[in-house]
Amino acid sequence: MKLRHLLATASLLLLVVCRSSVSVAAPQVMVAAAHPLAVDAGLEVLRRGGSAVDAAIAVQMVLGVVEPQASGIGGGGFLLYYEAATGGITVYDGRETAPAGAKPSMFLNADGKPLGYREAVASGISVGVPGVLAMLELAHKEHGKLAWAELFTPAITVAREGFAIPPRLAAWLDRMPFLREEAALRALYFNADGTPKKLGDRVANLDLAETMRLIGEQGPQAFYQGAIATEMVERVRGHRRPGTLSMSDLADYRPIKREALCGPYRVWKICGMPPPSSGGLAILQILGLLEPFEVWRDKPTDLRAIHLIAEASRLAFADRDRYVGDPAFVDVPVAGMLSPAYLAERRKMISTERSMGRVSPGLPPGYVERGTSHVSIVDRWGNAVSFTTTVEAPFGAQMMVRGFVLNNELTDFSPRPEIDGRPVANRVQPGKRPRSSMSPSLVFDGAGKLVAVLGSAGGARIIGDTLQAAIGLLDWNLSAPAALALPRVINLNGATELEEGTAVAAQADALRGLGHQVQVRPHEGGLSALRRTADGWEGAADPRRDGVAKGE
Repeated sequence: MKLRHLLATASLLLLVVCRSSVSVAAPQVMVAAAHPLAVDAGLEVLRRGGSAVDAAIAVQMVLGVVEPQASGIGGGGFLLYYEAATGGITVYDGRETAPAGAKPSMFLNADGKPLGYREAVASGISVGVPGVLAMLELAHKEHGKLAWAELFTPAITVAREGFAIPPRLAAWLDRMPFLREEAALRALYFNADGTPKKLGDRVANLDLAETMRLIGEQGPQAFYQGAIATEMVERVRGHRRPGTLSMSDLADYRPIKREALCGPYRVWKICGMPPPSSGGLAILQILGLLEPFEVWRDKPTDLRAIHLIAEASRLAFADRDRYVGDPAFVDVPVAGMLSPAYLAERRKMISTERSMGRVSPGLPPGYVERGTSHVSIVDRWGNAVSFTTTVEAPFGAQMMVRGFVLNNELTDFSPRPEIDGRPVANRVQPGKRPRSSMSPSLVFDGAGKLVAVLGSAGGARIIGDTLQAAIGLLDWNLSAPAALALPRVINLNGATELEEGTAVAAQADALRGLGHQVQVRPHEGGLSALRRTADGWEGAADPRRDGVAKGE
């Protein structure tokens, strides 16, 4: 095992260049995503004169076919769109919402304690109103160039003709044999003897091909109303742990346009998702906390850099867990959490010689008491999309309707509505969007020129992945492949996680000497990124997954 990891580390950059980067000279358009077939679909759309939004739709539809464990039309997402002609950024919020019948205590058992993980996830109560299709339709109306139906053709073809099971899907099927309890999943991904299909086995999803044909021809109303909606409602309400999803919940869903959350870091401007995502806010907080420490002077695997990233992360996660929720339901003190004075006060807690351990949230000015895939695209006009899409846990709620997986996004809510007699910001409420960690991001230089497009999959670890990729690109001036291949250091305001089999894992004892609780563990990643070069773009997808980047 150690030899395998050493060989992998020694040849990492070579592997990344071969698998995940672009070798052609100075590509002017580029797509990076979690599967080669999805990247090919997006690139073909760009060749035909489609926009970055058009390509993102085509990529998402193919991803829903080939990585059903991560994303699809039964889930939601956040999309940042950059328009080169105006320099404007549009934020599209397609996060799932809680049904009107949702109750704050629905993830508690009869004793008032949170349900077990699988009991909560594999259930009707975990299913939120899917938002990704409505969001993509809105973005397409405003920035699309090709016909809506055209963008579904590649996915329909893959679903009808079949595809070879890729490594990650094969691994999840092997890890989750209980998926065969769901008849539709069993029929697609398991053999007659009940064993999961293996790497390279071919799978065709004819039900999903037909579903996508209807949505392509009739628009998202074919999904949110009519027979498909009826089946979703019946499936959720008929589950052994039934949810409350209704036809009116689906018909009433609306995506939201928001203002991008932007902030400075050294000579750059970083823009990301505002609440209900905690990703953009946490990344800006961490970078603001780190800036005076000048981590650009350190090497990526230096003890000092690892320690400081972990300590700044734990401070941001303490605030995230206390204050961030759906801004339609809670007042999130965004400006206070990013104010230089507040960050300076919090920064005093960071010692270069000792870990602070688990920390409490601060009191920012303005506060008044009261699972996933990522796509990065640049088109011929210089417009860009940073798009994170998800069904939450692998295979979502482990329910399939008409070939697509239903999300379990409502488990992103806090299971407890109150803690110490105080309402939790991220408690369940009807119509509310659960807090997210998705962090689609855009980076601009001092002149306002777009220089990077990035984001990640990976649950709460999305924030740390995206943060470290940004530090790699900006502080250490790494290429996109090298930044995405950096060994991961994660802290969610608890143990400091070091990626197993990498150079940072060698710092475990030194970190323990500074007072860190350390976990050395595998890391799945899920990043994709594009980086502007002198005469074009370079791109990469996380070498830990199946993705690629291509351009021309």
